[in-house]
Amino acid sequence: MDFNDISIWFGNLPRPVEAAAEAARKRDAQLTKPGGSLGRLEELAVWCAAWQGRHPPRLDEIAILVFAGNHGITARGVSAFPPEVTVQMVANFAAGGAAINQLARTFGATLDAIDLDLDRPTRDFTVDAAMDEKECAAAFTAGFDAVREGLDLLIVGEMGIGNTTTAAALACALFGGDASDWTGPGTGVDRAGIAKKSATVAEAMAFHGKALSDPVEALRRVGGREIAAIAGAILSARHKRIPVILDGFVTCAAAAVLEKGAPGALDHCVAGHLSAEPGHRRLLERL
Repeated sequence: MDFNDISIWFGNLPRPVEAAAEAARKRDAQLTKPGGSLGRLEELAVWCAAWQGRHPPRLDEIAILVFAGNHGITARGVSAFPPEVTVQMVANFAAGGAAINQLARTFGATLDAIDLDLDRPTRDFTVDAAMDEKECAAAFTAGFDAVREGLDLLIVGEMGIGNTTTAAALACALFGGDASDWTGPGTGVDRAGIAKKSATVAEAMAFHGKALSDPVEALRRVGGREIAAIAGAILSARHKRIPVILDGFVTCAAAAVLEKGAPGALDHCVAGHLSAEPGHRRLLERL
């Protein structure tokens, strides 16, 4: 799609099917157990039924999409690892050697690792926009088109050396605050490395200024290809009524673009966990 078409897809978002949710609640009330004794599981069953539009909900067709991208800001020393590791990790996904491969196999999910021009990193967003409009739209469309019809559940994740700095910049652009509020150790940088990441995010905020007030423009200016693709996949799932599990800080930063563009756009999503990255909790509090 064209860059200017992205926001169009924020409109007319499908709503949950309340009849299916109510059927799930009634069924739960008939089970031989104390009400609420299964805790969050009961809530998730109702949520899943509502978005699938049926009772009982099913989890027969589960897809995991891992999007991978490289970032120009790694040249500033914001990561403990070089960008070549992104390529190596994608190869590991393809070979079935990563932890997510084992989880997918255990739960009968399909796994696709989708690389997005790994040999062409985004630009350093402290001195330029990370992507031009065509690049951003292409990445967003790649994610949007990767979600197939008929899924019962979608799980989205990412791989990209340097992308916790990118996620911190995007979160700061969307929600404000100091750069240090959003930056953390990522894959293991020390205190000096965290300070370098914070300085990089602060420089980006100063360079792009008021242009970051539009969430899609913020995605283009300080995001990454894999982050744009994740946003596209989540939005595609909403239009297909597929519930989504979000994995980690970077994925939630991508999702935040949609929520800022259309409040309620993430009602079909749940966070899979809360990571140790300090910006993750701060993001989830706002989503």
